[in-house]
Formats: sequence, C-alpha cells, structure tokens
Amino acid sequence: MHRNKRQGWSFFLYLCMCGGICESFLYLVPEEKKSGSLVANVLKDLKVEDVKGLSARAARLVSKSSRQYFQLDPHSGNLLLKDRIDREALCGQKDPCILVSEIVLENPLQVHRIEVQIEDVNDNSPQFSKKEFLLEIPEQTPLNTQFPLESAKDADRGENGVQNYTLSPNDHFWLDVQSHSDGSKSAELVLEKQLDREENAQLFLILSAIDGGIPKRTGTAKIVIDVLDTNDNVPQFHQSLYKVKLLENSQPSTLVAKVEATDRDLGSNAEITYSFGQVPENVLKSFKLNKHTGELIVAGTIDYEEDKSYAMNIKATDGGGLSAYCKVIVEVQDSNDNAPEVTVTSITSPLPEDSPPDTVVALFSVIDQDTGDNGRTSCTIKANLPFVLKTSANNYYQLVIQQPLDRERVSEYNITITATDWGSPRLTSIRIINVQISDVNDNSPVFEKSYYELPIVENNIPGLLMGLVYAEDLDTEQNAKITYSLLPGKVSDQPVSSYVSINSETGNLYAIQSLDYEHMNNFQVTVRAVDSGSPPLSSEVMVRVVVMDENDNVPFILYPLQNGTSPSNDLVPRGAEAGYLVTKVVAVDRDSGQNSWLSYELLKATEPGLFNVGIQNGEVRTTRPISKRDTFKQKLIIGVRDNGHPPQSTSATLSILLVEGFSDPYMKMVDIPKEEVMEKEDRTLTMYLVICLAIISFIFLISMLVFVAIKIQKRRTFIERPNFPENCGDAAAGSLSRAYNYEVCLGGGSLNSEFRFLRPLFPVFSVEPAQNQGDSSISGHCAEDQVRSQVRRIDLP
Repeated sequence: MHRNKRQGWSFFLYLCMCGGICESFLYLVPEEKKSGSLVANVLKDLKVEDVKGLSARAARLVSKSSRQYFQLDPHSGNLLLKDRIDREALCGQKDPCILVSEIVLENPLQVHRIEVQIEDVNDNSPQFSKKEFLLEIPEQTPLNTQFPLESAKDADRGENGVQNYTLSPNDHFWLDVQSHSDGSKSAELVLEKQLDREENAQLFLILSAIDGGIPKRTGTAKIVIDVLDTNDNVPQFHQSLYKVKLLENSQPSTLVAKVEATDRDLGSNAEITYSFGQVPENVLKSFKLNKHTGELIVAGTIDYEEDKSYAMNIKATDGGGLSAYCKVIVEVQDSNDNAPEVTVTSITSPLPEDSPPDTVVALFSVIDQDTGDNGRTSCTIKANLPFVLKTSANNYYQLVIQQPLDRERVSEYNITITATDWGSPRLTSIRIINVQISDVNDNSPVFEKSYYELPIVENNIPGLLMGLVYAEDLDTEQNAKITYSLLPGKVSDQPVSSYVSINSETGNLYAIQSLDYEHMNNFQVTVRAVDSGSPPLSSEVMVRVVVMDENDNVPFILYPLQNGTSPSNDLVPRGAEAGYLVTKVVAVDRDSGQNSWLSYELLKATEPGLFNVGIQNGEVRTTRPISKRDTFKQKLIIGVRDNGHPPQSTSATLSILLVEGFSDPYMKMVDIPKEEVMEKEDRTLTMYLVICLAIISFIFLISMLVFVAIKIQKRRTFIERPNFPENCGDAAAGSLSRAYNYEVCLGGGSLNSEFRFLRPLFPVFSVEPAQNQGDSSISGHCAEDQVRSQVRRIDLP
C-alpha cells in the first residue's frame, strides 16, 4: 500500500514538472451521510467556467484508495458521496480521517488533489467488554475498601467519547469516578456499609458509562457481588419435635421420618451431619440414621406387641463444630398382617352329573387371626360356574349346585375360593377345590354319517369286507361302549342276515354271499348302535349297499337264433346294388353301462369283399353289386363284443342265398319319406327299448321253455313256397334245397309297423350250377308244395 502511495506521488510530481497545475483542495463531510449526498461543487475550485468546459476537458475522478467513495457529476460539477462512510470502520481511532482522490482534466492535462476529511459524529455508544462482572467480597470486609472497575470503550473521539460513569442506587457501595491526563475516565467501587451474607448473599448493581455527544449515549454493565461466608451461624432444625406413625412389620429401609436442619452459612460452614444423641439399645437395633440426609429408616423388626413407641434425640453439627438437637417420637401402629385361612371340612367328589340343584358340594370355614375390620372376611368364587356360595353360622360357607351339570361339556371343575378380609390393605388367600363330575348314561350313540352308501363289485367272494359304520357316544367308560347289530328285514324275500353280517364291536359290514348285479343292483339294511349304559340308549342308521356291475355276461344273440339247428337262409337278389340291407344281427348284454355297449364285426365270409357289418347296429349290407361270379351260397360269421374289461364276445353264423328273379316287393323298400320314418323311430324308440329289456329278462328266467316254444312255433308257422322248377337240383351239387326257412329283421331306417311276407307268386328262375357241374342249366318246379320259414320281427334302435 505504501508502494502504491509512493508511485502516486511520483506520478503527481511528474505531472507538476511537466506543466500540470498541482493544486490541492480540502473538503469536510460528516460520516454516515447517505449515498448521493453533496460533498462540494468543484467548478469554481477547478477554475472551469461552466459545466460544458468540464465536459469538454473530460474531467474524471480517480480514487487513491482501493475503493471509490466519491463520484464526480460531469453535468453539474458536484462531488457526491458514492457510499455511506463509517469513520470508525474506515480510520478507527486515527484522527484526522482523510480520503484522497484526484481530478484529472484533459486539454491541457491537469491533475488536482482532492482531500475529503471525514468528521466524527456521535453514532457509537460506550461499551463494556462484558455484559456482567462478578466480584467476590467477604462479608467481614472493612469499610471504604475500593474495588477498581473496568472502563468502557467508545469508538467515537473527543467529546463523543466516554465522559462519565454512574452506579445504580444501593445501600453498600458508592462510585468514585477519576479523570486521567489523556482525557480518559475510570471508576472504582467504595464499600460504605458492612456486608452480611445471611441477609444478602448477592448484590446486583448497574454500572453506566456516558459519552459527551449530542444526544448523549450510554452503555451499561451488570455487576454481581457474591458475599463470601464466615461461620457465624448455628444449625437450626425446622421442628424441635417430630411425631411420626409407623406400621408394624415395616420392611427394612422403610423411611420413618426425615429430620432437617439448616445453617445460614455457606460451604463447609453449612455442611451438616446428623447423629443419634443418648438413645436406648432398642432404638439402635430398630432404626438407622443417614448422617448426611437426616433420613431415619427401619433397620430391624418393628413389632407392635413388643414396642408400641420409640423416643430418640438427634443432633445436627455444622462444619465449624456448632450443634443443635431435636426429638423424634415414633408411634407403632398395628397392621393387617394376617391373611384369612380357608379350611375345608367336607367335599363330594366325584359328583354325578345329574345331581339336582342345591346339592351341597363342599363345606368350609374362613378364619382371620386379626381383630376388628382386619378380622372380618368375605368369600367369593367365579361367576361363570354352575355353583354358588351360601353363608352359614360361625364363618362357615356351603358350596352348592346352582345350574345343571353336563359332564360331556365340562368333566371337572377347579373352583377357586377367594377369601378377603376388610383390613387396609386387604389381605387375600386362595384355596382351590377340585370337583370331578361322574358320568351318567344321558347320551345316545351318534353315527358319524346320517346315511351310508357302500359300493361292492358283483361276484365278490363271501365274507368280503364292504365297509364300516361308526358311532360315537359322548359318555365315558361303560356308557360309551357301543355294540352294533342289524335290524331284522328282508332283501329279495330273504332275511338280511343271508346277505350281510356286522361285527358287533367294530361295525365292519361283510357280504355273506356272492352278489349278482343282474339279479339285484342295490339293497338297504338298517344298523343299530346300542351303548352299554343303564338303561341302554341306541340310534339307527340306513346303509345302502350298491352292487357294482362287472363284465361277467357274454353278449346274447337274439337274431338270428343260435340254437344248434341249421341256420336260416337269407335271400338276396343278384340284382341288389351296393348298400343293400340283407339282414340285421340283434344281440343284447345283461351287463350295464359300458359293459353292455356292443360292437359288431365280420369275422369270416365266403366272399370277404361282398358284405360288411355295421359296427354299432349290426346291419349286414352288400359292399358292392352282386355279380354272376359270386357263389350262390354265402356263409358269414359275425362277431359281437361288449366294451367291458376284459371284453366278452360271441359270434353268429349267417347263411345267405344269392337268387335271381326275386319279385319287386322284396327288392325295394317301402317308399316312405325319410323324415316320417325318423320321426316314427323317435316316438317308438323308448317303447321298443322297454319291450326289449322285458323280453331279455323273460328269456333269462325261462330260456329253455322259450327255446322249446320257438321250435314249436317254427313248425307251425309256414308261408307258401315259391314256384321253383320241378326238377330241383341236389343240394350237394350246389342247387337249392327242397325246403328252407329264413328270418327277416327290419334294421335301422326301416322301422315300420308292417312286415311283408313272401307270396306264392315267385317267378320261375334258373340257378347256375356249381362250376364242377358244367354249363348245364336247371329248370323246373320244386317238388315240395310249401317252403317252411320262421319270421320274427325285432326292432332295435
């Protein structure tokens, strides 16, 4: 900073030597003026005629410090404050406080030194270094003792600095203000009245420093005077006599009383210790005194019967050896220290659950060794029990039944008897009585299900376990022992016992004989469960035995009959086209479900490619048109198989004759609209199924009689024979036999109510001889007059 100043002065001297006018101007401005305040107008001092000349010479202001505090207005020539100036912050205690700037003019070049002196204003109050000063003065300090005080500081100068000190009014001190050669002031406290710490342990004074500015400013500090103690006071108890009451049996360390003495002195002079005076031996055994706090506590056993009161002297001594005494009297009070005692005289356990109300369960007494209210007692039990307490003479109580008992719900009761006296605090004793509830036979056996259904597969082995029934009895022991039995009844006109047996202990049900689904698919029995109580109680449940079907029946061929006789011959014209219905194999299966689902297949045929069989309906139809090369007599073996596991099957043998010259009524089907036929089939389908099942049952029962009847019926039923050539060929040679019978079955699609029989209008037709007979033809009429045939109509879906 000094180097910059030297460079500035060098530059200024250089300008002066070069012809610049070196002239200085001094201006005065008070501190704390606001920004923009006028310092001075420099036009006259710069000897510039007007403002235009100032602007023409490019006047500018250059600060000699790091900060520019002023600015030159070129339009008016006014030197203005740029910022507010604080003299104390700028110059501190330096006096005078001057800021140097330069005004530079061009054409010709001139530099003018501007000095602005900042004048002090009274803008600072006197301040002490601390807000509070602490003085410690013993209470025996002599009068007129002086205590120097710290001087206040004022940032202002001269008359604006500290000019005087004052002290707040008080009874013990006055203020001595002294002036020094440098113009400063100082103050001292002077003691003018004796101090007493017991009266005033602390004094609070306000010291004020006042400056000489206008208006005057003041700074204050707080003076705290701590009066130091001397041992000039004897300890004093708050009470000279303490009377306290103590309950007997008080626990050790129980606070009995607290004696307290105070000493107006301080420090070690006020530290008080407590001790027993001249006291008897029983006091020292029963009580203990805390020497620091004065607390009197129980140290031994306090028994009202031994000592009803205690008297003792307690001494308080301060640190200086001064002592004082007080007396303590302890009165022992009798306490409720005996709890009631419950004594059970009699008890009934176990207790039958059917015991009537007001039955006495227990008798007990309650005794309390205390007297007065401490000896009065009350007795209670829980409210949610089926019992109640009744009072009797001489503190006796009866426990009686109030509500019906149920052993199945609660088998025993732990009855808590609570006896409480009327003392304070109340003492309570508890006695628990256990009452077992004995069982009576009041519950019937209950089956776990209201209805049982037991499945069993037919053809079972005798003695097979079908299942079990289970019943529970809420009673116990003998009353809960259950025996199972079957109620008498009949199944298919036979006793139940011939079909089912039951284990009387476990309830296991066994099949006595092998069951047949086709004979009986279900039956019901009734099982009874009886307990062993007295009287015995029982319950019943229905058991339904469901016989499950097994694939144990081979399909039965209804048509064509396979009765061991020669099979019937079906006639097929050689002009038949592909799809011609030849006949229909009808079979049934006595099983049910999928075991009765039948399927048909062609096992063997004379011409394998000529005929096929419907898998579902058993219809035999031509696969292609019949040619002259096809053998006259065709033999088919049709297999019928059910859908069981494993499947059962049978076969039927068909004999088919291929003939020529068959009349039209038998070549074509009746011209019935297909919609009408299907509608009629739907109407009669159910009826035919019922009829078919009835026929099957009938055949099963009297099959042999039916077979005999069928044979007789075949012999009596004839139709007129056709007019065959007289010279019929020999059957062994491949020609037609002299007599043959046949059966016709109407299949699906032809379920009409009429059946058309062959009439005796057969045309004469020739039959090709067998290949081993050559090409000769056979003609003539058949030798027999009638052709025997049996016709049965069976309609199946």
